[in-house]
Amino acid sequence: MQIYITAFIIALGVAYMITPSVQRLAVRWGAVDKPEARKVHKGIIPRLGGLAIYAGFIAAVLASVHMTWELLGILVGGSAIMLLGVVDDVYQISAKKKLLGQIAAASVLLLFDIRIDWLTNPFGSMIYLDMWAIPITLIWVVSLTNTLNLIDGLDGLAAGVSVIAAVTIFLMAVELNFWLVAVLTAALAGSALGFLYFNFSPAKIFMGDTGSMFLGYMLAAVSLVGTVKSAATIALIVPMVALGLPILDTACAIIRRFNNGQPIFKPDRGHLHHRLLDMGLTQKQVVLILYLVTIVLGVSAIVMTEVRFGHAAFIVLALLAAAFVAARKTGVLKSAGSVKGR
Repeated sequence: MQIYITAFIIALGVAYMITPSVQRLAVRWGAVDKPEARKVHKGIIPRLGGLAIYAGFIAAVLASVHMTWELLGILVGGSAIMLLGVVDDVYQISAKKKLLGQIAAASVLLLFDIRIDWLTNPFGSMIYLDMWAIPITLIWVVSLTNTLNLIDGLDGLAAGVSVIAAVTIFLMAVELNFWLVAVLTAALAGSALGFLYFNFSPAKIFMGDTGSMFLGYMLAAVSLVGTVKSAATIALIVPMVALGLPILDTACAIIRRFNNGQPIFKPDRGHLHHRLLDMGLTQKQVVLILYLVTIVLGVSAIVMTEVRFGHAAFIVLALLAAAFVAARKTGVLKSAGSVKGR
């Protein structure tokens, strides 16, 4: 357990200490977020906070574990997605170029043989993916990378959700004795938490795409490590449920934009956090509510690993039913202009 605590503390301390320096660097490079109709903040806020998260994570991992081929692949891929985020935060690249960059970064994992080769069939046998292993792995990594990116719309939201999700996967990893996954998620949780001090409302700095894509990518990558060593379905279902909030919000955004004839990658003001703000809640209230939802999802994910398949299926159905009711109540499937009060 000491190695996990060490990784967490180093990551938290490094991220906390260098965030002010990253803030000044972002201003010097012109990587700042300006107010606009779709956004909530009022002033000019520096981006690039993800550099502090990345630095905390890398410092913690290098100080805690010996380098292996598998770990090298994760760090190289994480560095690639971080650099893509920096370029986007400074130069604002197009959605198509960003997607191609995400696919390239996800492909790094494949070069190091980190992929989903098989899934556990709840009815007994295993499902080998064979030729489908590569596209499914790419879809998994790119999808999770973008879910964190899309939910990063309020002060502290993406960072806090990432901390909770990382802790959830950490607990699963400790229970199943996935020591590398446990160290990596402890480092992720620590670095995101160290940055969160400066990012919680009112935010002094945003993580930008540098941080949101890095966190999403790493959560996807560490779960792939778990699939190599255990029941792959468990290793994937835990992060999927723990990140249920951004995943469902992204799914609703895709459906909403498709129904309204808008490009899927075109930003709008129809996300769940926007809807809750429109209902009269403050930024802090919305973020704390969504933290609570993520905690409930995280606990549900852990419980699912301890119960029989039938009970786990019931939990999934209950969560989906709750998500459906929430979507209807908040109107996240409707266009922003069609929601009352807009």
